Amino acid sequence: MQLDLGSCGVRSFREPDAAELARHANNRNVWLQLRDRFPHPYAVDDARGFIAFASGADPETAFAITVDDRPVGSIGVVLGEDVERCSAEIGYWLGETYWGRGIATRALVGFTRHAFVAYELERLFAVPLAANAASCRVLEKAGYRLEGRMRRSAVKDGVVQDQLLYAIVRGEDSEVAEADET
Repeated sequence: MQLDLGSCGVRSFREPDAAELARHANNRNVWLQLRDRFPHPYAVDDARGFIAFASGADPETAFAITVDDRPVGSIGVVLGEDVERCSAEIGYWLGETYWGRGIATRALVGFTRHAFVAYELERLFAVPLAANAASCRVLEKAGYRLEGRMRRSAVKDGVVQDQLLYAIVRGEDSEVAEADET
């Protein structure tokens, strides 16, 4: 899969991506915003394992966010099952050197549109830590709506935190204008 989104892209991972992916992922500021299953420190072997996992999945659900076709982060979904098979949780991260450039928003807008069609979804949702104001802004700019606060629902780096629930439903994604670069 490959999406050309102007200043960035979203594509399937490739084996040679491992070193570059690890370089961006091995960052405490990135790790502090993600689930604990995202390792820290993040080594090239972690990247190789993740790329093998992502490439071997059927359907493929985890992808590289790219700038100039080089991986600078990742975006993907966890598909719901059973009665929730029409929903998926979306998640993403971006290397710190690329923060504040509109790349995460552009990738999220493009991948959201792709995910609704590719996985036949009715709803996508994200659950960022409430303290992650930047991710909340990305979600809002991409058309996701705040549905609620999950109080004291997560522990990250030894701190109990709230999470926020954002979602977008099929049809709302067509209302979202292309993301600004600012």
